[in-house]
Amino acid sequence: MTTLPAHSGFPWVMVIGLLPLLGVAGILLLPKAREAEARMIALGASVVTFAASIGMAIDYKVSGKPFQFTQDYTWIKAFGAHYALGVDGIALALILMTTALTPICVLASWHDAERLSPDDEASSGRGPRLFFSLLLATETLVIGVFGSLDVFFFYVLFEAMLIPMYFLIGSFGGPRRSYAAVKFLLYSLVGGLLMLVAVIGLYVTSAHQLGHGTFDYRVLINQVHISHHEQIALFLGFFIAFAIKAPLWPFHTWLPDAASEAPTGTAVMLVGVLDKVGTFGFLRFCIPLFPYASKLFAPYILGLCVTGILYGALVAIGQKDLKRLVAYSSVSHFGFIALGVFAFTTQGGSGATLYMVNHGFSTGALFLVVGFLASRRGSRMVDDFGGVAKVAPWLGAMVLIAGLSALSLPGLSTFVSEFLVLVGTFTVHRWFAVVGIAGIVLAAVYVLWMVQRTIHGPVTRAVEGFRDLSLREAWVIGPVMLAIVFLGVNPKPLLDRINPSIQRVNVDVRHGDPLPGAAIHCVRLPTRSSAAYSSSLTLSLAAARCPTGYVEFTSHVTLTSISTGSTVK
Repeated sequence: MTTLPAHSGFPWVMVIGLLPLLGVAGILLLPKAREAEARMIALGASVVTFAASIGMAIDYKVSGKPFQFTQDYTWIKAFGAHYALGVDGIALALILMTTALTPICVLASWHDAERLSPDDEASSGRGPRLFFSLLLATETLVIGVFGSLDVFFFYVLFEAMLIPMYFLIGSFGGPRRSYAAVKFLLYSLVGGLLMLVAVIGLYVTSAHQLGHGTFDYRVLINQVHISHHEQIALFLGFFIAFAIKAPLWPFHTWLPDAASEAPTGTAVMLVGVLDKVGTFGFLRFCIPLFPYASKLFAPYILGLCVTGILYGALVAIGQKDLKRLVAYSSVSHFGFIALGVFAFTTQGGSGATLYMVNHGFSTGALFLVVGFLASRRGSRMVDDFGGVAKVAPWLGAMVLIAGLSALSLPGLSTFVSEFLVLVGTFTVHRWFAVVGIAGIVLAAVYVLWMVQRTIHGPVTRAVEGFRDLSLREAWVIGPVMLAIVFLGVNPKPLLDRINPSIQRVNVDVRHGDPLPGAAIHCVRLPTRSSAAYSSSLTLSLAAARCPTGYVEFTSHVTLTSISTGSTVK
């Protein structure tokens, strides 16, 4: 049995996760008379957290261990549960996105808690102190989810992060906030219960093979063999939970209500950050733990992906509420992300991970500019605007750039990730990629339609008095726009950290058991370096069942030349 190191390197993940909690403690200690200072504490804590995540990214070794900055402490000894943290390139990218967007959410929510009526606030205890405490608590829990290396610990955080988001929507949202919050919670809890059953199944399987149950992710993927039938059942438990969280069609119906009723900063946190937990879960758990089931269900999941791409885009075209338009566009975008994940190619997986980051900034920008428009007009309806760019040119420019980012204009961040997803998918699933391209055309329709009717055309009477971007709003939207442009022209630093982790994930699939009916070919490679050979593969590499010195392929293998003395069995 392999012994895993308990600690490795500086505990960056632990520190980054604890910093927002210190902010929560500072906010809760404020006296009632100084409650307004909660926003400054929240902003300071989130900025320091982001700075610490930059330090972690600099310290991260691209060619280092698969999981770095690991910390492992026994939590529940009787169950073998651990407080285990660490990051690979995938988790690193998503933690960076989370910590970068949280200060933006704080600034965007600067006055959200003050918009409650005095009677409502007094009766419920709602105010800046509660709002910003919940926002920072959400950040801590999401960082823990991305950094968790213990399946049970991950599950606990996965469920716990619902609590602050439920109260952020239900206490500070729009007129239908109670309905939206309850719907969000119920959908997520159903998925969480299915995951809990699968987590218990993993524990029982490990106990049968190791003599003791474990939730350690590294032990599960390296030392526990899960049979085909078990993989199918456990995969479905994890997949449905993550598909609801993502949200992937047809598990998406909670998102438009929750996003449209949430305050602007909360909507950015919900769609830009929390929803990535679902697609992250596909890469972290579904594929490495259940490679056989992942391959078995991949064609059906790809079908759901392209359906979601087209459905989300078509429904977005018909929306008159700006927030619901952005929410349905996200359903389409998550279809692209899942498409790249289940293509099982490096380009597709890296593009999907980069898309998670880019979607956070792109959709975050859309929610922010919609919030700016709604705060000035008192309405989110597209028909209530017109000619904004003529009276507020900077605001109009931000609306335009955010929209162009959503439709993946070359030079902006989403183009790179969408291109990688489609290229990676096309090489193995041509028709799924071809159908997915139609989503790009439809995105141009709903984005350009929205831009034309809000910032162009004649100036309506209600828009005549619009002010341009304030200094606070410029600080909110400016960093997001810089990230969109920077990642559009120079995604290499992030991709360099993502690629090795994606390659390791895909190796788990390629080296998993072949699907039923796949022919097994054992090929002994030439021993002389000068020998030339080439092969044409219709399926990926399968499990290594051949003797040492042989390479195993599934399905058809065509060898055009092999040196004398090599054998084919």
